[in-house]
Amino acid sequence: MIRRLRERLLAPRAPAGYRPGVTLGHLARNLGPLPMARPEPALGVLQGVGQGWRAVVRECVQAHLLMHVVTCEFQLCVPALQGGDVRLELRHSGAIRRTGVAVVYRDGDRQRFAQVREHLMNHQALLAALMPLDFKRLTLECRDGQWHLALEHMGGSEVVNRMPAFRRYIKVSAEQREHLLASLGQLNEALQRI
Repeated sequence: MIRRLRERLLAPRAPAGYRPGVTLGHLARNLGPLPMARPEPALGVLQGVGQGWRAVVRECVQAHLLMHVVTCEFQLCVPALQGGDVRLELRHSGAIRRTGVAVVYRDGDRQRFAQVREHLMNHQALLAALMPLDFKRLTLECRDGQWHLALEHMGGSEVVNRMPAFRRYIKVSAEQREHLLASLGQLNEALQRI
């Protein structure tokens, strides 16, 4: 009996008040004319019209004490031209103002990382698209002959508090939408050449 109670209490579950697909629905409206297919409530698929990319958008829930945050993560999968496993992260540099984009090594082949960093830092259109983009996290991982990209934007997220009770959606502005779509297109193009 105690074992069953323990399993029930410790089983992974969504936080109270989480509504699967609601945040993704708000994001789909923010993305405007770009159609989003919804195979599952908390999963969407975007097609870059005329750019040839396809992104999976997934809701991610982070539970905290008496609240939870729902964010949307954009995922791209692109075939890699060369082998070599590497994991890296892109972030803005600058303490107060953005001064550039930094590529940070996380794991894997260091020679491959140096090659990828050089290619990304020399891709001016990509850097121009990433500089004004408000993203929380942008990771690249090459494994099994595929590039896996995960981009988490600051907008397109929802904060749900239980005490005091409130629910706030942080929208993606029209300007950020353009930067987001341009960044996904440029990242897709850049990764196809690495």
